[in-house]
This record gives sequence, C-alpha cells and structure tokens, in this order.
Amino acid sequence: MSAIALRGPERVVLAQHRWALWVMVALPVLAVAALVGAWLWTEHVVDAFTATGCSVADTTPACADTVSTYLDRQPWMQDVLSWSGLLMTVLPAFVGIFVAGPVIARELESGTYRLAWTQAVTPARWLAAKLAVPAAVTLVSVSVLSAVCTWAQARENPVHEAPDRYAREVYGSIGTVPVGYALCVLALGALAGLLLRRTVAAMVVTVLAYVPLVMVLNRVREDLWPTARYLGKTSPGDGAWWIDSGMLTASGKAVYWRACDGPGIPVEPVSCMRDRGGVTEFTDYHPVSHFWPLQLVETGILLVLAALAVALAFRVLRRRHG
Repeated sequence: MSAIALRGPERVVLAQHRWALWVMVALPVLAVAALVGAWLWTEHVVDAFTATGCSVADTTPACADTVSTYLDRQPWMQDVLSWSGLLMTVLPAFVGIFVAGPVIARELESGTYRLAWTQAVTPARWLAAKLAVPAAVTLVSVSVLSAVCTWAQARENPVHEAPDRYAREVYGSIGTVPVGYALCVLALGALAGLLLRRTVAAMVVTVLAYVPLVMVLNRVREDLWPTARYLGKTSPGDGAWWIDSGMLTASGKAVYWRACDGPGIPVEPVSCMRDRGGVTEFTDYHPVSHFWPLQLVETGILLVLAALAVALAFRVLRRRHG
C-alpha cells in the first residue's frame, strides 16, 4: 500500500487515512489465518478421533469419553465460520461509515477541503480520489474475505451437516454479494457525507440506510430468479431453498397451502385443498444451481444502486461547488 505510485489527491487520501486502510488490508490476512487454522485443527481432531477406532454413534463405555471430547472440540470450525459471517454482515456498514464520516463529511465540516481545491485539484477530482482509494481497498479486501469464507464453508465437516448456502448468515458472507453490499454502502456513505456535511450525522444516516437495504433485499431475494417446481410429497433435494408449496388442479392451476391455513378455515387442510380442486402436490424452490444466478442478480442490483449514488454525489457536488 505504498503511496509512491500514486499522484495528487489519491496520495493525500492514502496518507490521511493510512491506518484505517491498513486495517482493511489486514482483515483478509487475519481471516485467512483464522479459517485455515480452524480447518487444520478440525482435520487434526478428526484424524485423532479416527485413529481411536470409535465412531460418533458408539455408546459403549470404552468410547464414551473419547466421543464426548471429540464432539466438544469439533464445533471450533463452525464457531469461526459464524464469526466470519457476522464480520461480513457488519463490514459494509463500517466501510460506509468510514467514507461518510472521516473521508468526506469531516473535511467538509472542518473546511480543510478548500486547501486541496486551491492547489489545482477540482472538486470532481477531489471526490473521485475520495471514492477511488477506499473503493479499491474495499474491493480487494472484501473479495479476499468472501473467497476465504466460500472456501471454508465448502470444507467437509464429518459431524455437522453441510451449511445451508441459502441461509442469510451464509449467503451474505460468500460469493459476490458481500462485494456488492460493501461498494453500495460506500457510495451511500459518500452521498450522505456530501449532503449532510456533518461527520456524526453522515455516519448515522449511512447505517440507517444500510439496514433497510439489507432487509428489502432479503425479502425480495427469492424473486430475483424464477423458481423451479417439484412435483410430489418428498423433498426436492439437499441444499434446496424451499419457497412455497401447494397442489395443482387438473387444469394445472396452482393452489397454495396458505389458502387453507388460518383460523377461518373449518376443515382439515388436505380436504380444503381437495375442495379447491387440488390433485397433485408441488413445491416451488430454488435448487443449489440457482445460487450463482441469485448472487449475480443481487450483486448487479447493488452495483446499479452504487452507481446511482455516485452519480448523485457528483451532481450534488457540482450544484454546491461548481
């Protein structure tokens, strides 16, 4: 992260906020160390347990203590994954807070931006540098963090079931979505800093914007890609994301179970569905193969929002400062 290759305002941004940027660079290194270390420890525990000749289902007195010790040690990997998922959830908010407050709003509030603008740096060039440096560091750091979390989530766990890739805490920490959230909230933070010109206010508004953004996308995520339909009573498959279910009529019309669920329905649900013409049970779901289409569509939405926020930020800057 040397400033030698940078020129003008980018170099100034790097010098002003080097410690915060170094923290963003250090996070992937720490995550790699924690996740790889946890995985190696898990492998060691598994190998040591396998060498004893016992099995998890063995309830004999000779293996009871061994199995108990093994089960106590095994969750370490899952604990590290849980903390990593939490980190990936809150990281975009911290990125946005950093850009909204210390990078932009504080300079506008204190008036130090005038010094840069009197040294042949236009307002647009100033804002571009304020966005480019944190965005570059964020892109690299969050991409590495997401890749490491994706790798760790894919490791085989002999005791615990494989993590559900569609679970919110897992889905938001792997793939391309974390990068999209980080860049989107970074752009929203820049816009908040320019509009409010107050450090604390801009930071608070950025967090308040991030929360509903996550809530809305969590709510509409299932509709970002067409669902598959499985006919029959059994499960559509491991790792699938169940969306809704019901019965098809003879003409192929879908009647959903929720139509027969509630205090106002006097009959048993199956009879209720039959009365509505239901013949064949079905399940609408997202199979494992829909994971990447959903990720890419959601990431695209976030990047479009980020681009709109950046465009609006430059528009606000031009209107206020020319």
